[in-house]
Amino acid sequence: MIILLLIPTVLCALMLSASCYAQAPLQQVVLTYSSRSIASIDLFIAQERGFFREEGLDAQLVQVRATAAIAAIISGEVNALGSIGSAIRAIPRGAPIKVLTVGLRRPVFWLVSRPELKSYSDLKGKVMGTTTLGGSQHTAGIRLLRKAGLNPDKDLTVVLGGDVPTQLQALVNGSIQVGILSPPMVIVARDKYKMNILGSAIDEFTSIQNGLGFLEKSLKEQRDLVKRIVRSRAKANRYFHQNERGSSEVLAKYLNVDFETALETYRISRPAFTTDGIPTDEEISEYLKEDARILGLAAPLPATRVFDFSLQREVNQELRAR
Repeated sequence: MIILLLIPTVLCALMLSASCYAQAPLQQVVLTYSSRSIASIDLFIAQERGFFREEGLDAQLVQVRATAAIAAIISGEVNALGSIGSAIRAIPRGAPIKVLTVGLRRPVFWLVSRPELKSYSDLKGKVMGTTTLGGSQHTAGIRLLRKAGLNPDKDLTVVLGGDVPTQLQALVNGSIQVGILSPPMVIVARDKYKMNILGSAIDEFTSIQNGLGFLEKSLKEQRDLVKRIVRSRAKANRYFHQNERGSSEVLAKYLNVDFETALETYRISRPAFTTDGIPTDEEISEYLKEDARILGLAAPLPATRVFDFSLQREVNQELRAR
C-alpha cells in the first residue's frame, strides 16, 4: 500500500522537475564532434527533436578536430566531447577525462579509393587522408590496410584531410587517392563518383568511438548538469533505435543528403551503435588492448581509469521507469 501511495508522488516529482526545466532559462552548454557523419547522430537528434531543451539545456554543437577539442575541454571552454576515441588516447598522457557514455561499439568506416585504384595493391605510394592522426578513423584505416598486407607507415603517405565530406571532395579532385569514409559520404562516393569501396571496418573489429567524455572535475562539481547532458543523449539514442524514419530525416537535414541516402546510412550503421550507452566488458577489453598496442603502452589501461558508467546506468533506470 505504501508503495502504491508513493507512485503518484514520484510521478508528480518527475513531472514537476521536467516542468521546472521547461520554464527556467536554458543553461548553455558546448559539445564538440569531429566530423559530419552518422557517428554523431545522437547529438543531432537531441538537438533537432528537443531532448536538450527538455533537460533545460541550450546546447551548442561545435565541429572541431578532436585534438583541439581535448585542449578546449581542459581549458573549460567545452562541457563535453562527442569524439571520445582521441580523448581515450589522451588519458595516458595525463588528460583528466572520463568517458561516461559510448555511442559506437563498432567502427563505421569504409576504405575508399579513386575509380582507377581497384585493389589494395594499387594503393602503394598513394596519399590517404584522415581527420585526426591517431583518432578512431585513422586507426580503422590502418587496421584495414594491415589486414590486407600493406604497411601503413611505408606503403602510403597519411595527411590531415579534414572531416569526412572534405575528404570526399579531396578524393574527387585527386589531392588524396584514399579516404576513410563513414556514411553517408561513403554512399555518395560509391553512387555519385564511382569510387571503389575496398573494405569495411564495421564487421572486422571493436572500436569504441563517439559518446560523451567529461572532465573528472565536472563529474564531481557539476554532477546534475553532466547528468542532464547524458540523459539528453540517452533519449536521443533511444529515439534512434526506435524511429528509423525520424532518425533518417534528421540525418538527411544535418548532412545535406537525400532521404534515400540517409535511410541506407541508417540501416547499414545501426548495428554499430550501443542500445544503452554501455559496451560489453569484452568490447572494452578488446579495445583497450588494441589501443595499448597502438600507443606502445606496456599494458592496457584499466577500464576504471577510462570509463565511468554510473551516471549512464542511473539514466537508463530512470528512462525505463517512465
